[in-house]
Amino acid sequence: MLRTWRQHITLTDIFIWVIGLVIAAAVVWGTISTLRLHLYTSSGWLDLIIRGLALGGVYALIAMGYTMVYGILKMINFAHSEVFMSGPFTAVYVALGLAKSGMLDKQPIISLAIISVVSMGVSAGIALLLERICYRPLRNAPRLVPLITAIGASFFLQYTFRGLFGSGSYGYPAIKALQQSFTFAGIQIYKTQAVVIVGAMVMMLILYGIVQWTKIGKAMRAVSEDKEAAELMGIDVDRIIVFTFALGGASAGAAGVLYSLLFPVVNFYMGFIPSIKAFTAAVLGGIGNVPGAFLGAVILGLLESVGPNLFLTGLGIPSPSQLKDAIAFIVLVLILIFRPTGLLGERISKDKA
Repeated sequence: MLRTWRQHITLTDIFIWVIGLVIAAAVVWGTISTLRLHLYTSSGWLDLIIRGLALGGVYALIAMGYTMVYGILKMINFAHSEVFMSGPFTAVYVALGLAKSGMLDKQPIISLAIISVVSMGVSAGIALLLERICYRPLRNAPRLVPLITAIGASFFLQYTFRGLFGSGSYGYPAIKALQQSFTFAGIQIYKTQAVVIVGAMVMMLILYGIVQWTKIGKAMRAVSEDKEAAELMGIDVDRIIVFTFALGGASAGAAGVLYSLLFPVVNFYMGFIPSIKAFTAAVLGGIGNVPGAFLGAVILGLLESVGPNLFLTGLGIPSPSQLKDAIAFIVLVLILIFRPTGLLGERISKDKA
C-alpha cells in the first residue's frame, strides 16, 4: 500500500497541497480574526454581498462568450476581452449624444435600450469578424495556432480602437433616475446595482433558454458534442459557429453596458481585467458549461467583493480592498491546480484533451 501511495503521490503533489493548506489556513484564520474585531456591521456585509452579486452578473455575461466558444471549438478566444470593450467604448458616444439632447434623463429606459442595442450590435459584429477572418481559416490547425492568433487579434483590436477613438478615457453620463437608492427588506440598494443584477439575470435566462430550449440551441449542443456527426445529421456547422460567436458577442456587449453603470469610465484597455476575471469564472464553474459559468461568476463576484475585507482585515493587512484582483487570480491558480475541470465541468477524456 505504501509503495502504491509513493507511485501516485509525487513531491510536486505534496508541495502543491502544502501551498493549498497554507492558503486555506490563512483564509480561516483571517476570517475568524475579522469577525472577532466586529469592524463591519451587518448592513455593511450586505452591501458588499449586493455589490458582489452585481459584479458576478457582469462576469457571467462575459464568461458566456468564453464558455460557448470553447464548447463549440474547444479553443479559448482571448480576443473576447476586446469584443467586450468594443461595445461600450462605441456606445459611449451614443450615450453622450442622448445626454446632450436631454433624452437620457427624460426617457432613461428607452435610452438605456438604445445604448444596449448599439453596444450589443458592435460587439456581435466584432465577434463575427474575428470568427470569419481569424478563426475559420485555422479551424483544423493545431490548437496552439488559433490561441496565438487570438492573442494577436486582441492586441490588434486594442490599438485599432485606440487609433480610432484615442487613448484617453471617456465617462458615461450619469442617469438621474438611477442616482438614488431604495430600501428592500431593510437593505439599502442603489438603483444602479438593482438594474445591473436584474439585467444580468434576464440576459442569463434568455441565453440559457436559447441554448436549452430552441432548435438552434439543440444544434449548438450537438455540434459541441461531435461536429462531424452533427454535420452528417444535416446541421450546418458553419452557421452554428457563426451564431455562437454572435450570441457570445452580444452577451459581452450587454455586459459592457452594465459594467459601465457600475464603473462609468471606458477606454481602449478596459476589457483586460474584467475578461480575465470572467475567464476565471468560466474555469471555476467548468469551461464549456453554461450554468457553470453563471455559478462561477457569482462565486467570484462575491469573493472579490466580500473576500478582501473578510479574509485580510483580520490579518492586519492595510487597505485589503486593493487586493481584490489578487484574490481572483489566486482562485484561478488554485482551480487550475486542484480542479481543472471546474465545479460543474465534466472529466475531459484523453481524446478531447
